[in-house]
Amino acid sequence: QVQPVESGGGSVQAGGSLRLSCVTSGYPYCQYAMAWYRQAPGKEREFLAMIYKLGSTRYADSVKDRFTISQDNMKNTVYLQMNSLKPEDTSMYYCKTDFLYPNDRCPRDGYWGQGTQVTVSS
Repeated sequence: QVQPVESGGGSVQAGGSLRLSCVTSGYPYCQYAMAWYRQAPGKEREFLAMIYKLGSTRYADSVKDRFTISQDNMKNTVYLQMNSLKPEDTSMYYCKTDFLYPNDRCPRDGYWGQGTQVTVSS
C-alpha cells in the first residue's frame, strides 16, 4: 500500500473539532513531506498544510489559526487537528505524499489518498 489512507472525517456542528489521520506504509528510500489538501464540489483543490520529516510545517493563511498538522513518525501517521470548524470547511480532505528528491522509487507526482469527507453544519 503506497497510497496514504485517510480517516477521521465526519459530520460536526459549526464551532466543533475533528482530527483527521493519514497513515502511510513509509517510504524508506525517499525523503518526503506530507500534506493535507481539500476540495469542495465545483472548486479547485486547496492546499492546507504540510509537515516535513524533521517537523517543520507550513500552512495556508486561510487555516493557520485553526488547523494544526502533526506527525508520529513511529506510526507513519500524519494528523490534521481542525478546530473552530465552519460550514465553509465542508469538503473532501486529502492527504498527499510529496517526494523531495524524485527518482524511480520516489515518483515526482507523489501519492494521493482517497480522501475523507468533512461536513460542518451551521
